[in-house]
Amino acid sequence: MTDTSTDPKHFTKAVTELGEKRPVVTTQAIFNDRGIKIMEKGIQVNAGLYERLMAHTLTLPIEDSVTSTATVSGSFLRAQAEQALRELPFFARISADSKTRNLLLDALEKLPLPAPMAFQLTLACEVHPALFHHSIHMALVAAWMTLGPLVSRFDISLAAAAGLLHDIGVLHLDPVLLTPQCDIGRDQRRQLYSHPLVSTALIERHHEYPRELLRAVKEHHEFLDGSGYPSHLSGQAISPLGRVLSLSELVTTMLTRQPEACELRLSVQLRMNRHRYDAQMLERVLQHLKPAAEPPSDALALMADPVSRLLEIDAALSNWPADLALRVTLNGSRREGMAVVAEQAAQLRRTLASVGVAPQQLAQLGDDALDDFLQSELALLAHEAAWQLRALARQTRRRWQREPDGQYPDTLHTWLERVDALVTSINSSAPAPLGDAP
Repeated sequence: MTDTSTDPKHFTKAVTELGEKRPVVTTQAIFNDRGIKIMEKGIQVNAGLYERLMAHTLTLPIEDSVTSTATVSGSFLRAQAEQALRELPFFARISADSKTRNLLLDALEKLPLPAPMAFQLTLACEVHPALFHHSIHMALVAAWMTLGPLVSRFDISLAAAAGLLHDIGVLHLDPVLLTPQCDIGRDQRRQLYSHPLVSTALIERHHEYPRELLRAVKEHHEFLDGSGYPSHLSGQAISPLGRVLSLSELVTTMLTRQPEACELRLSVQLRMNRHRYDAQMLERVLQHLKPAAEPPSDALALMADPVSRLLEIDAALSNWPADLALRVTLNGSRREGMAVVAEQAAQLRRTLASVGVAPQQLAQLGDDALDDFLQSELALLAHEAAWQLRALARQTRRRWQREPDGQYPDTLHTWLERVDALVTSINSSAPAPLGDAP
């Protein structure tokens, strides 16, 4: 996927909305693609000028031709980061010593901010504050993950800049994508999957940012197992800084989107997705989580019998019709697809064992009543395992139906129906499956 095209109406609308909150003034005359001047230098941009701007194709991106009062600066970024370090327990933990704290704050304060980029961050802060704060959190976590005895201040600053700017392209897309859990159409989904490329293209206009940063921004939704986007990279094909951003995206989203029991949710998500992230960085995050210290949460409705649910999931995985990959009556493409799914089913069983919920491990819990913390943890594990089982069933259908004859063998039809029923039953109770951050 290489599509970086955007509809200018979304960003232009946001610019005019910003103009209603604080003065936004043209820094130079604005011309259309025919060379006709449509706006003089020094004109204040507001909602009343939206239609005039949208009636023309501009010769320059609008962010290159406007500015606002009190534009986001390094000192403002530092102040926002200091607030995050004070208010969020995990962030306070990772910056407990003054040396680390100052390194993180200095990295944000001193990173390069060309005027058009500072304006876009200002727009995010005023018009889409949740996106702005997510970017601050990303900068802090990415910089922290980069820390090490042989790491230079330049590398820390590079990680902070990549984290801060990774989603700058979202400002130029349909704002409905910023609405949590919204239903989106095909065009909006295309925008979602292309936003790393849009961000990269916007940052690339400014020569202050090195190629390593551009590559990492492009990779911030890629996973080691190849299940990410936009390029489905895997393993060593993902750069070290790209791996930092990928994990930082999960950490910041999980810790801020659902504040209640967020560290427990993140702990479960990390342990159930070790195959997606850098192992050393993942362990470092886990070591700084304190899920048992979180206050009890009403947001986690306890599952009646999470042990039984986990046993049902394991049984479904163990009953995957593995013989499909060996059937000589199937063509090579279909056998290969079934072999891939079989390995993923086996991988999910191994993951469940690694987090301590294989059948033999669950049997050791005995018949005693579970305490609230363990009950919550097992319920979250069951929901995440169900989410991955559902993804496995969907992939099975896609791989089988690539061929003209989409009729399933009886064993596969039975397995898919069993999985559908189980997942529906589990997802009918809270908490909702964790899933992935967009």
